[in-house]
Amino acid sequence: MRTNLIGFCLILGIAACGRAGHIGKAPDFTPISESPEQAAMFSPGLPETTLYGRKVDQASLWNAGRQSLLGDRRAMKRGDILTVVIEIDDEAEISNSTSRSRSGSESLGIPQLFGLPQRVDRKLPDGASMADSVSINSASKSGGNGSVSRREELTLRVAATIMQVLPNGVLSIQGSQEVRVNYEMRELLVTGYVRPEDISRRNEITYDKIASARISYGGRGQISDMQQPRIGQQVLDAVLPF
Repeated sequence: MRTNLIGFCLILGIAACGRAGHIGKAPDFTPISESPEQAAMFSPGLPETTLYGRKVDQASLWNAGRQSLLGDRRAMKRGDILTVVIEIDDEAEISNSTSRSRSGSESLGIPQLFGLPQRVDRKLPDGASMADSVSINSASKSGGNGSVSRREELTLRVAATIMQVLPNGVLSIQGSQEVRVNYEMRELLVTGYVRPEDISRRNEITYDKIASARISYGGRGQISDMQQPRIGQQVLDAVLPF
């Protein structure tokens, strides 16, 4: 009995660990120190090239540097920051209808077979006859209807950091954003691969130009906890066969 009680207490402790961080208080922010984005910003990038191998005055309006008046300020190296614009407005509607019917009839009779039906009829009860010895009727009908309706709309903007420049020039980006309102934390995560030429002059890129895009928008806190079924209920739903 004591062993069972200890095991039950351990299960309750493990189940509460996921929510213990914000019991009676607002959820904590994820620390940004030692994050992948910070590591990318602290790591040294490629050395900047100079015009014709000579150092150009930073005050010049016509130098090739990114700080000049006409310089390209788009993100292009590890540690640079760009803005990801997420505007998802998808709608899909599918409707299917199926109808099938079939009917059949079979009849077999042996009114004359070497006189056997007449001999057998005399031994059968009144009204019975071997003239129509077998008669089969069958009918089947089936129908099906199905429909799917989906509507998704999401508009967000998040700053992402270039994590790595791949050998083919493609940029690996990753961005995160956390907004806390009272006791609820909203989290936005974006990762994927982009081409430098797809980045606009405003240093922005839309989500549909991100390859292998992974976009997550969720939250944690008291409201999210109430919307999730308890661990025991989830275990029962997975184990019970009915």
